[in-house]
Amino acid sequence: MRPKLVRLGGIAAAGMAISLGLAACGGGSGGGKGGEGATELTIGVMGDLTGPDRALVIPPANGAELAVEEYNKKNPKVKVKLKRYDTQGKAEQAVNQVNQAIKKDKIAALIGPAFSSESRAVNPILQTNKIPSVTPSATATDLGKSGWKYWHRVVANDDAQGPQLAEFVLRTAQPKKAFMLSDQGEYGVGLAKSVGDTMKAKGVQIAEDKVDAQASDVSSTVAKIKSFQPDFIFAGGYYSFTGKMLKQIRDAGITALYASGDGSVDPALVDAAGKEQADNVVLSCACKIPFKSTATELKTFADAYKAKWNTDPLIYGTEGYDAANAILKAIEAGATTSEQINEKLKATDFAGVSKQIKFQENGEIATSLIYVYKVTKGEISLLGEADKAALQ
Repeated sequence: MRPKLVRLGGIAAAGMAISLGLAACGGGSGGGKGGEGATELTIGVMGDLTGPDRALVIPPANGAELAVEEYNKKNPKVKVKLKRYDTQGKAEQAVNQVNQAIKKDKIAALIGPAFSSESRAVNPILQTNKIPSVTPSATATDLGKSGWKYWHRVVANDDAQGPQLAEFVLRTAQPKKAFMLSDQGEYGVGLAKSVGDTMKAKGVQIAEDKVDAQASDVSSTVAKIKSFQPDFIFAGGYYSFTGKMLKQIRDAGITALYASGDGSVDPALVDAAGKEQADNVVLSCACKIPFKSTATELKTFADAYKAKWNTDPLIYGTEGYDAANAILKAIEAGATTSEQINEKLKATDFAGVSKQIKFQENGEIATSLIYVYKVTKGEISLLGEADKAALQ
């Protein structure tokens, strides 16, 4: 997920947070160094655990904890302790949390941060201190172009998601007019532009509007959509925004196919919009969620997750599990320092629950799979990979 930078006061605020964080961390002393003979290492999992978008972060944090529990049950030479760090989706809080994680808790590696704005603020600090990270959900394309040597992610970036969703809709619904709606945040605007640009290049007539995610009166935007009479609407943003817009769009009698991205793949979207209004909504994600899955590996994971947490795994739950296992496999293979873990991550190649986990030289996942989901009678189900799925 790309993210929250604009909502937190812009790039300048994030830049200040980075500067403060680097000053607080100093230069390269690192944490979690472990070394020969280490019998326990601490790894962290970081993201919005209590803030407004926690539903997108708790599943991967829970998936990571499940992976650590399973690892420790094998009685390895080096046990692992997992510590959670709550950012509430705020880049400046992520900086404070990572300083504590490195200096006080001596983490050997980090799962996360969950959002791209947090990653942008935190990863220079991790780089300076030589602490490897694997994010389960930060999708901003520019993260992979930052030159960080200790950064990895297990999801495809937004340059894959937008075009693949657009191509899916073009193939299955053949829209002639499409409205690109977004909140004013970096994530929503960027993803809507990616979808719109792809459709425009294929001859679809495009209109667009940006809405303050916190606005209570969105009637002017709804009126613009109604006047344009699109047969497809894409909404970029998080479920709290896209669900609200969906309700008002449907209440206005607009029946066009409605779609959104990974920030909306959660039952909270249905709660925000209403069961009837959310019917037939299409959602895309670089994540693989085991909604009523019959695939053996997904069902095994889903059953174990539910047994531990008494709830079904939702968005990025499988990715949190796979991100943790990438680090755990490095430790199991003999890595007892942060730098050794990072070296092992470079050679990672295993069949994860969500996908094959193998990293490119810049930390990007080797595969760029995008999955498509659909809401039917209030339930979200997996249609399949974007290039193969059918709009049922």
